Amino acid sequence: MRSVLFCNWPYAIGMLSPIADELSKRNLEYIWYIPTSIDVQLLAENEKFTQSVKDLHEYNPCAIFVPGNQVPWYLSGVKTQIFHGMAAEKKGHFRIRDYFDLYLTQGPYFTKRFESLAAKYKNFSVTQTGWAKLDALFLKIDKNVELDNIFPKRLSDKILLYAPTFSPSLCSAKNLKKSLKDLSETSDLNVLVKFHDKMDSDIIAEYQKLESVNFKISNEKNITKLMQLSDAMLSDTSSVVYEFLLLGKPVFTYKSKAEKTYWYNSNKPKKLFNCIKSSFETNFSNFTPQDFINSYHPYQDGLSAKRNVDAVLEYIEKEGVPLQRKLPLHRKVKLYKSFKYVPSFKSWF
Repeated sequence: MRSVLFCNWPYAIGMLSPIADELSKRNLEYIWYIPTSIDVQLLAENEKFTQSVKDLHEYNPCAIFVPGNQVPWYLSGVKTQIFHGMAAEKKGHFRIRDYFDLYLTQGPYFTKRFESLAAKYKNFSVTQTGWAKLDALFLKIDKNVELDNIFPKRLSDKILLYAPTFSPSLCSAKNLKKSLKDLSETSDLNVLVKFHDKMDSDIIAEYQKLESVNFKISNEKNITKLMQLSDAMLSDTSSVVYEFLLLGKPVFTYKSKAEKTYWYNSNKPKKLFNCIKSSFETNFSNFTPQDFINSYHPYQDGLSAKRNVDAVLEYIEKEGVPLQRKLPLHRKVKLYKSFKYVPSFKSWF
């Protein structure tokens, strides 16, 4: 089985790397698609990649793993949606764009919704596998060593991870900047900030001016290690809060748009930060996220990438390898504008 690991953003590399490792274990051939906007140095050493959609067409893949929302219709292979987040309340999460043959869902909550949509559209399949990106979330790390690297002069080992979304209408970074700095100056908490790859550069520059002994901005490309290190997370309407909850750790949000919250949310910074302080003092005694874990991502075995590959192989065994997707013309035009390539005139029809 020849596979394509289809990246559109730098953070997609972390989502696809566990699948790359699984394909390697099975001696299955694969290639990365990395657009020119992404630094190829982010890939592991000796990984095979291309920056040309034309190359992918000639590669004639059997499967394409996609964390994003788009993939060219004329490429062969099982076009497989593996998702780039778990925030179901975000616009478009359950939108069917007709690009995919197979949806690999994270847990029962998502599976139920997509199975309902599959029954309606009748042009894709759904398999629950867990999310490969989270495989590394359950690995053990040496917390003391990692903390020494980030906060060598810390007053305590208590870590609050702040991970806001980048969307201007949802981002809390401007509203919470002063409160975060005050928290670091009036408590023994260490504040660790991890910005999204798409975060406004002006906002990042403002936060860089605030760095101190216990207020740091991380340049880690993958947030997984930072989540493992931290005791609690502060965010807004970002899918990363769902990942953090799976560790059984507490989350606090500012003006979250989630339909249902499994954490503490407030529209008032003062109230929010008072809750954060008191929760650290009581060791988060009232926090019980098990219902969320069971519904959103019940897998903690680190084997979701294995299930991803198994699901694609089972699809191919049952349905064969699709040659291309049927799409309405307006969606084909949209893909052409994105990727600037169509193999032939016949591909349009």
